[in-house]
Parts: sequence; C-alpha cells; structure tokens
Amino acid sequence: MVRIIMHGCNGKMGQVISGLIAADEGTDMAAGIDARDEGHNPYPVFTDIDNCDVEADCLIDFSAAAAVDKMLDYCVAKGLPCVLCTTGLSEEQLKKVEEASKKIAILKSANMSLGINLLLKMLKEAAGVLAPAGFDMEIVEKHHNLKVDAPSGTALALADSINEEFNNEYEYVYDRSARREKRPVKEIGISAVRGGTIVGDHDVIFAGADEVITFSHTAYSKAVFGKGAVQAAKFLAGRAAGMYNMADVIDASI
Repeated sequence: MVRIIMHGCNGKMGQVISGLIAADEGTDMAAGIDARDEGHNPYPVFTDIDNCDVEADCLIDFSAAAAVDKMLDYCVAKGLPCVLCTTGLSEEQLKKVEEASKKIAILKSANMSLGINLLLKMLKEAAGVLAPAGFDMEIVEKHHNLKVDAPSGTALALADSINEEFNNEYEYVYDRSARREKRPVKEIGISAVRGGTIVGDHDVIFAGADEVITFSHTAYSKAVFGKGAVQAAKFLAGRAAGMYNMADVIDASI
C-alpha cells in the first residue's frame, strides 16, 4: 500500500486525485495539504505543510507555483519522494527542484497523461523514419476558452520530442500570416485553437507526398492527468534520489 500526501488537495485536480486514490486498492490518502480546510475530506487536512506529521511514502503536488518552495523544503526534510505536477515555475524554482532531486526522488513531467507520454516515445521513432523521407511536421492543439497560454506546454513537449531526434535543428513556427514564402524543410508548425470546454486535444501531422499520417490524443476529462499522477506516485515510492519523468513510469510497466 502506497501512502500518499496530496499537496493542493482542495483544488480541482486535488479532488480528482483524492477520488482516484480512494478507488485504488494499491494506494491510500494519508493526508492533504491546502491553504483552506473545507472539512469535507475523509482524511486529515493541514493548512500549513510544516504541521503535517503523517507518515507517507510519496507526495503528489498539484498546487500553485508560490507553494512549491515550501513543499520542496518539506519533502527534503522528510526524505519524501515527490510527484511535481505544478507548472509555471520560475528559473530559480527549477534550479531548486534540481537541487532537491539530489536528496530525494522527484518526478516532473509537462503532462501527466500516460497516453501523451507514450505518444512522446512513439513520435521519436516516427520522426526518425518520416522526416528524412520528406514528410513535413505540424502540430495542432485545442483547449478550452479559459486557457491563457498558447501553445500548450504539451504541444511544445511533443515538438521537443521530435526535435531531439535531429539535434534540435528544427525551428518552431507559430504564425504564418506575415510570411510569404515556401515552407522551409527544417520547421515544425504549431497551431493553437481555443474554444468551449475542450479539455485537451493534440494532433501531430506528418504530411508527405500523397500520404498523411496523424497521431492524435484526446483528453475527455482531467482524470487522465490524475491517473498518471497516481501511477507516478506508485512508481516513485521507495526510489533513490534523482530526477524521473513519465517515460520512466512507462518503461517500468513494459
């Protein structure tokens, strides 16, 4: 049984993950951390992480960037592995994550979906075959109308996965409206759509002469990210200090 502390337990993802852990026979919610205790959780909730004295095997963080520094200090002090899902960290915070990983196991990923992370692995192989054969590569991502950043971090991760196959020789192009020229070979186009309540939709298009191959991933709810986080916590519990990612979780399950 993997005992988990949920950092940010009363947020949307915190509540999704709480439900997933409750339904998973291999995990147990040891405690929650949140700035507010709304009193409806079936586990102890601490409004100050420093007051949390509950034994656990891993912490899942879905909070806010402002809360990450204190959370890292807590995990290092407790020797507690951490699944870090909060995004928007500063360069200084990313350095702190790197330093903390020398003392504890930390898993950090741009997207916690198992499907997206499997796709990242598949794209490397596909790009290695198709790009040299003259296929152009384009990424189209779609999200809800409340998302403020574009392109999505996942779209950039997909592009980076492809680009790593070619020593980062490809340029990312986000807008063609001001360009009047033939499409260069060494570029990856990335387009963003914002509308409605789309949770997350990513298409990676390989367009060649007379044929098109498209890799697609659609998230129908935030639960896909929560499921990945729980799988990551199971994987990380008991691991040696270091930086891990979802590719390690997938490799361990193969």
